[in-house]
Amino acid sequence: MDAIERDLLLKIADLHGVPEGAYNIRDNGESAGRASTANIEIVSKTDGKSGIDIFVKPGTKNESVHIPVVLSKAGFQEVVYNDFHIGADADVVIVAGCGIHNCGGVDMTSRHDGIHTFYVGKNARVKYVERHYGEGDGNGENVMNPTTVIHLGEGAYMEMETTQIKGIDSTNRVTKADLEAGANLVIREKIYTHGKQSADTDFSVDMNGAGASADVVSRSVAADTSRQHFNSTMNGNAPCRGHTECDAIIMDKASVTAAPCLSANDIDAELIHEAAIGKIAGEQLIKLMTLGLTEKEAEEQIIKGFLH
Repeated sequence: MDAIERDLLLKIADLHGVPEGAYNIRDNGESAGRASTANIEIVSKTDGKSGIDIFVKPGTKNESVHIPVVLSKAGFQEVVYNDFHIGADADVVIVAGCGIHNCGGVDMTSRHDGIHTFYVGKNARVKYVERHYGEGDGNGENVMNPTTVIHLGEGAYMEMETTQIKGIDSTNRVTKADLEAGANLVIREKIYTHGKQSADTDFSVDMNGAGASADVVSRSVAADTSRQHFNSTMNGNAPCRGHTECDAIIMDKASVTAAPCLSANDIDAELIHEAAIGKIAGEQLIKLMTLGLTEKEAEEQIIKGFLH
């Protein structure tokens, strides 16, 4: 890997080199390194699709999987399918994400569509971290369309932390989940858009088993003339608890829309939604400016704290 690609890895996966444990690094559509462990096996797909299958043995504890993707060839476009098979009672951390460096000039589009499907076994626990980042000369477009499909078995738990750092001109982010009895899903999304960028988020959660619960929170900042749309659907099909929240800061001439939807199909389904969109409070700016910050510096500090 060259310096640009190593820098992308650092931004999306905090990697300074080869990670410990199981990993698969994808570089411009090719494998740049792969390792399995005694408990985690990574294999290439055999169904004709581009991507990998990750198998985590039942009972695996305190292990991690890194599967970052970097695109540095201007105009490179791909669709990748990664499936995660998490055995019962396992407890793992999975770090994914994609970084694009596009300096191909006007009308040159670099694009990564990642379809990740999780099959999480009974009483297993997964922490999934996914980061998206783009950079370049500002002429071409960086496009990312992540799709995450989650199947949580009985008593399973999954925490998903998904972040769009900067530099993504267009994104359509889709997450679908179904939960069996006692399963618990926690999602934290963070997005920042600026310029003419657009971001669409679509969450859909089906709580099908008794005692299932889901907590989906999106925090975002839209600046300049960027556009964001947040859509969240929760279906309570059994005695369950669900909470969905969209909290957004709007700046300049940007636009943000939020469309939460709840569907209770059981008398003991408890569902809540919250949505708040507004500008940075003037008193927050004034307070920071009295400490010696410029207005722009104050805005940056507020945004950083909001998305932390």
